[in-house]
Amino acid sequence: MSLSPETARRVDGLVAEAQAAGHAPSLLIGVVRDGALIHLGVAGEHPRPDVDLQYRLGSISKTMTAVLVMQERDAGRLTLDDPLDRHLPGTPLGALTLRQLLGHASGLQREPDGQWWERAEGGDLATLLAGLSADKIAYPPHLSYHYSNLAYGLLGGVLERLTGKPWFDLLRERILDPLGMRRTTYQATEPFARGYVVHPWHDTLREEPRTDTGAMAPAGQLWATAADLATWAAFLADPAPGVLAAASLTEMCAPVVISDLDSWRGGHGLGLELYRQGDRVYVGHGGSMPGYVAALAVHRPSRTGVVGFANSYGFRVGGISLLGQQVLTTVLDAEPALATPWRPATAAPPAEVAELTGRWWWMGHPTDVTWDAGAGQLVAYRRGERMLRFAPAGPDRWRGCSAEENGELLAVLRDGDGRAVALDVATFVLTRTPDEEP
Repeated sequence: MSLSPETARRVDGLVAEAQAAGHAPSLLIGVVRDGALIHLGVAGEHPRPDVDLQYRLGSISKTMTAVLVMQERDAGRLTLDDPLDRHLPGTPLGALTLRQLLGHASGLQREPDGQWWERAEGGDLATLLAGLSADKIAYPPHLSYHYSNLAYGLLGGVLERLTGKPWFDLLRERILDPLGMRRTTYQATEPFARGYVVHPWHDTLREEPRTDTGAMAPAGQLWATAADLATWAAFLADPAPGVLAAASLTEMCAPVVISDLDSWRGGHGLGLELYRQGDRVYVGHGGSMPGYVAALAVHRPSRTGVVGFANSYGFRVGGISLLGQQVLTTVLDAEPALATPWRPATAAPPAEVAELTGRWWWMGHPTDVTWDAGAGQLVAYRRGERMLRFAPAGPDRWRGCSAEENGELLAVLRDGDGRAVALDVATFVLTRTPDEEP
């Protein structure tokens, strides 16, 4: 699969314009669809970008830290509502919950104490914890969005204490090796792009240091290539179950807090940023470290995403995250994902299921119930357009697994002869004819 020549030209044009206007020494944007990197738009010659050239991920590292936390939750070793004190006892911020830290809803200040952590050699976890005090709360917890790098340093400490392994060792074992992300590393590994600050008046380049951020590494340390970041984008679209359950990744994409209360165009889930573009919602994260910016955005329903890197600290005009979202919207508008082909069923449903199919009524409104043999689910079309799914939950019991009926119980009501005469969905009773009283 590849982009059409016209769409590819539009993407390449956007990348070229952004590099020229933004004064980025090198810039790349990759398009990912159905698990593969299908196009790479590049611009700039310092150095010439390619699919195996490393750049720094910055805060995109947080998305992987968050998946590690979710793995521990799924294994039963923590809950998201655990207070921090349960895992890092004795801290003056111990009442904050892991969920609040993951979603930037803890009110915790943005940075740790001391030098700017992104440009300085970092200390160990004990040093990070020693710098904590009760006045590090910048806002009341969970009342507003307040981005915190410090929160992710603490989450890395939770993982280290819980597993007995350094954060990167855990990351490599649990995520990088299983997904084949061999060129995602803790420190830069050749070939890699040097990172720069571009002088605002002279357009000269100043190379930035490549630091080991120590205990703050879970917030932004990693280096990766376009190929590896494309693998991560594909995972966010359709996770490998051996790494994280699909339901857990979907949970990460639900908003913990809205970061833009004026227009609701942005929010934050469990480690993932949420961006609304028209009727679409993208999930991902931006990243920056001295000398580098990065972008990741994924439209999960179409399994389409973008990844991006530049080796300068910011763009003179615009930003790489906005560019990535613009490219993603351009691709989706020009080449929407094809619908899954319909295939005929190979056999009729079991008799006890077949009698539930057909038209049911509630308060004069029809609901058509069909059978999805592949999924083993009842599918209800409410007023011809709203699709609801129900999975088996025992004899004459079905559990809602989509939209407003997610988790609700559908009970089959039978008459004295054992015939299904009504469906009770969370006390809303559907009958076979519109004139029956529910």
